[in-house]
Amino acid sequence: MSLNSTPSADRLHISFFGKRNAGKSSIVNAVTGQDLAIVSETLGTTTDPVSKAMELLPLGPVVIIDTPGIDDEGDLGELRIKKSYQVLNKTDIAVLTVAADKGISVEDEKLIKKFKDKNIPYIVAYNKSDLKNISVTGENEILVSAKTGENIFELKELIGKLSKGQENNKHIVSDMLKENDIVVLVVPIDAAAPKGRLILPQQQTLRDILDCHAISVVTQDTELTTTLNSLSKKPKLVITDSQAFARVSKDTPKDILLTSFSILFANYKGNLRLAVEGVRTLSELKDGDTILISEGCTHHRQCGDIGTQKLPALIKKFTGLSGLNFEWTSGTEFPDSLKKYRLILHCGGCMLNEREMKYRLKCAGDEGVSITNYGTAIAYMNGILKRSLEIFPDIAELI
Repeated sequence: MSLNSTPSADRLHISFFGKRNAGKSSIVNAVTGQDLAIVSETLGTTTDPVSKAMELLPLGPVVIIDTPGIDDEGDLGELRIKKSYQVLNKTDIAVLTVAADKGISVEDEKLIKKFKDKNIPYIVAYNKSDLKNISVTGENEILVSAKTGENIFELKELIGKLSKGQENNKHIVSDMLKENDIVVLVVPIDAAAPKGRLILPQQQTLRDILDCHAISVVTQDTELTTTLNSLSKKPKLVITDSQAFARVSKDTPKDILLTSFSILFANYKGNLRLAVEGVRTLSELKDGDTILISEGCTHHRQCGDIGTQKLPALIKKFTGLSGLNFEWTSGTEFPDSLKKYRLILHCGGCMLNEREMKYRLKCAGDEGVSITNYGTAIAYMNGILKRSLEIFPDIAELI
């Protein structure tokens, strides 16, 4: 991801749904002006959700998602339908494509109900309007033709209208800073660090600091003391990678605010208060309990990986329990049922959009399962959670 690019997780997610051969993929191509989706008369050509990050006028940076048909058949078809419905969890605006010559089906009605249940703004686009003379009455309905291009521009305008108010106007950290404040970013470089680049939360935090004309200083945990001593002005804040929390807390004077990238993202993307409330479950675990460790991205697991190695080891040491069970998910996968879990530890969610992150939090809440995130848990287990939350005074009061 280039520093000049809007991360996919911060883009408006526009998803296209519909039955097989309703012209869904043709509409996607017409709206984007690209051959993004494969178009064929063969039923079920789209077998998996296809996502494309792009600039779409007049909307700006978006992610366009084309989904498999919601009327697919057979065992494999059921899996494809499930994938389509999973896309709802990260959809900001839905476009339901209906073949104008066939009208709304039972499957379409079921999907519309899902849009309403999940409070997703949606449009019903009647495609192939050149084949049948029909009229529409709803303000979120439109006649289009992928073949002739009829009303494709109007469809984009309608999507733009629904996008108003969908922007994430929250800040990662800049709303807590003043111009010329110094912020030290602690970025450990170890075997698990990606070669030649910073990870996305570090990139985004750095940019957010620059946007408010504060001053950022980037260093490793091993050079933090030297870095602090070399500054002529006391930093307002130190932000660290969670893995180095213990060492960084020890090396950061008490009169300097301290937090982690993960805690900032719990506030930016999800619900930090919920993460703080859920972290207490770590002190209530018993042998036999199952913990889900969930990451929003997929990456090659390396020696010392935080999710599969460091966190389980830290939890076992903190609890003194040897009979805990751990399970893992990554990327877009998230269990349909969470009842088996005593606790969920989630990453900061930098690769998930706000809607999907909040969907996961809601799933945990609905099933009465405690959920927290990496940074909150690591700070808690190192006895520095209250300190790491001083930047959020109203939440620090919970400790």
